[in-house]
Amino acid sequence: MFLTMRAVWALLPGIVLVLLIPSPATALGWAGVVLLLVVIDVVYAPSPRLLRASRTVAYSLRLGESVTSTLTVTNTGRRTMRVLLRDAWPPSAGATHERGEMRIPAGQRRRHSTVLTPLRRGDREAGPLTVRVVGPLGIAGRQASLRVPAVVRVLPAFRSRRHLHSRLARLREMDGRSAVMVRGEGTEFDSLREYVVGDDVRSIDWRSTARRGEVLVRTWRPERDRRVLIIIDSGRLSAARLGDAPRLDAQIEATLLLAALASRAGDRVDVLALDDAVRAQVRGTSGPVLMSALADHLATVEPRLTELDWTMLASRVRTVLSQRALVVVISALDGSGGDAAMIRTLTTLARDHTVVLASALDPELEELRAARDDTDSVYVAASAEKDLVELEAVRRRLRRGGVEVVEAPDQGLAPALADCYLSLKAAGRL
Repeated sequence: MFLTMRAVWALLPGIVLVLLIPSPATALGWAGVVLLLVVIDVVYAPSPRLLRASRTVAYSLRLGESVTSTLTVTNTGRRTMRVLLRDAWPPSAGATHERGEMRIPAGQRRRHSTVLTPLRRGDREAGPLTVRVVGPLGIAGRQASLRVPAVVRVLPAFRSRRHLHSRLARLREMDGRSAVMVRGEGTEFDSLREYVVGDDVRSIDWRSTARRGEVLVRTWRPERDRRVLIIIDSGRLSAARLGDAPRLDAQIEATLLLAALASRAGDRVDVLALDDAVRAQVRGTSGPVLMSALADHLATVEPRLTELDWTMLASRVRTVLSQRALVVVISALDGSGGDAAMIRTLTTLARDHTVVLASALDPELEELRAARDDTDSVYVAASAEKDLVELEAVRRRLRRGGVEVVEAPDQGLAPALADCYLSLKAAGRL
């Protein structure tokens, strides 16, 4: 049961009556009249259980986009119903026009639309549909909750897509360039051309030279169909806020851009998201399906308040990769004792693979170091300086161990990682 504003207005004449005839009996009498009207309205109101509801909504959308959820409410009863409804969604779904009012004749249906503009990645599940059927007097009515389940998956925004075109242009330039004049790991035969001064004599093709009567050299280009394994740290450090979003969102953006670029380059891309357990995995997928699979699997990954298990990470790399490959670990440099396990694991992996550590910088550290306004801020600045010195020491140890380190602010991490990939390609290390 519920009451409408008409019930409140019905009580107002009772106040005037009490002022004219001030007695408890007057107040109780008028309250009794209003209560009787409420009971009559509730009794004669159609049952909301006679309503049937269904929902139409898209399965997924990208963060920042909007989608419409349409409810179809059918009156299976024999009387016309005046229906008030509320389509409940969680606050992060960004729902507008959740409430509605409609008159539904017997045997007919009406539609109500709610616009969703989600504020976060992940699955957004619809709550119960609350329906109220108003009685003939409009004073009160009957209420019920109907289950109309729906889940909308909010995919990563992939705002770094705007950087893809320029990186693909550089990739095409690399592929069309006169070839790398070296032999060995990371290159494959491309074509023959005339010898020029400065070419490596080891690249001379003697058989072709004998046939043509002029010195010809073999040209080489970076190998295609290489393996790229991207590992996203979804542990404690990924929960840190960088601007308006957690660090994990910047890590996912970098993953999507690198995966799109590497797949266009002809490389095979595998992606893992893990902390103390594997939270998402995309393997054996290529072509146009890869990006949709990545967006779908990474949409539901959330930061966990646990540390990344570096031993498990190394084990997963050995399980997934059987030959030399590019291993990209997207995590954060902490500067604490926890980095010892990171250094040990990554430098060990660097003996068998090309290893890159990508980290989104925390701009707050630089801001704290620069603050000198009072005594407290000086102590805070000293602490920030100590953290930065420790981070620099970790970087040096990683680089000495053969690990490439890529650091950039949250929005700049994706293009910086893509540039690192292209540099490795150009150097013949992939």
